[in-house]
Amino acid sequence: MNKKFQMIIVKIFALSLVFLCSMGSITANAQRPAANVVVAKVVEQTVAAGQTFVGTTTPVRKSMVGSAVDGRVAVYPINEGDFVQKNQPLAQLLTATISLEVKAAKSELTLRKEELNELENGSRPAEIRQAKAGMLAAKTAMEYHQKKKIRAEELYRSNALNADELQLIISEQIQAEQKYLQAMEGYQLVVDGPRKERIEQARAQFAIQQSVVEKLEDQLSKHTIKAPFDGFISAEHTEVGQWVQRGELVAEVLAMNEIDILTQVPENVVPFVKQGMQVNVRIAALPEYLFAAQVVTIAPQADIRARTFPVKIRIKNKIENHVPLIKSGMIARVTLPTGTKKKSLFIPKDALVLGGRTTMVYVVAPGEKKGTLIAAPVSVETGIAKGELIQVIGNLQPGQQVITRGNERLRPGQSIAIIEPQQ
Repeated sequence: MNKKFQMIIVKIFALSLVFLCSMGSITANAQRPAANVVVAKVVEQTVAAGQTFVGTTTPVRKSMVGSAVDGRVAVYPINEGDFVQKNQPLAQLLTATISLEVKAAKSELTLRKEELNELENGSRPAEIRQAKAGMLAAKTAMEYHQKKKIRAEELYRSNALNADELQLIISEQIQAEQKYLQAMEGYQLVVDGPRKERIEQARAQFAIQQSVVEKLEDQLSKHTIKAPFDGFISAEHTEVGQWVQRGELVAEVLAMNEIDILTQVPENVVPFVKQGMQVNVRIAALPEYLFAAQVVTIAPQADIRARTFPVKIRIKNKIENHVPLIKSGMIARVTLPTGTKKKSLFIPKDALVLGGRTTMVYVVAPGEKKGTLIAAPVSVETGIAKGELIQVIGNLQPGQQVITRGNERLRPGQSIAIIEPQQ
């Protein structure tokens, strides 16, 4: 027996062992208790053919957060990869000096406010009574000096009083009249209260000081650099103790709740791509997922050299425990219609079994025993989406039943029991 013949015998023996092991595995699966499943039929529809385009995942929003004021970083609590909420502090600058300025400005504002209140409230009753009492006292004094003047004039006519003494009494009487007029006017001013012009001046001074306080408080708030929206820190640009100037970067924040995919579509295909169209996306790093996405923008301007149009597709990201499933910069493949009409097979998206080396479905097949059913795996390729259905290419036939529920834990050749056909 030559070596060539011996090698052939060994290969046949090895293949026989593999076949027997596979048959044993299928037989073992068939002997398991029947798994309850829900099935649906493979349907045939005429749709536009699909073509796959490659793109890159990018966040819907990306903010390069900078400092609005000059200052030294006192607190920098973030790290790359951290999840931050809107208005959460990213960095805190030193605020001792400006805090003192704010305190002084607020004290000045309180003074201006009380001055305005004093003028707006007018004279108090006690002040009015006091002014009135002063006026009455001045009036009494004036009446006394008037009577004294009359007596002095009589004495002067009888030569009992000289001219100098009379002139002194007349002078005192005039002074008393002026004091009374002064007291009377003062009383009226107290009754009338402050002039409108003084009140308006006080209001203007209060408003000016209030603006000063607001300006300083705004500057103080800018010493706390905050996140503009919910997102993830993708880069750090400073550290505690570092001096940052106005406009200098502090951190980068990515909004990851939705992800955009930008792909370039040839000009002969772009007429068939519509805004709002539902499409399927596969991400190479996440083979166990098939993402439903939507076309959000189609650029009206092509790349002149490549004759392709930028098309943006948006996916709702999955975030669990502040960890996004889809990361920025992943390679994605998008299936878009190309316009050519042809008959294609469609199945519910739930029938797809993802995560393996290839995408597959389980079809219902007859078992070894009469009246029994088993799950038979069939590898497929996915195409365009149509509502809850998805185009598939593989060894399937229209009307064939595929398993849509209960297929996650099935094994090839496992016995199944159909509990409910999917509508």
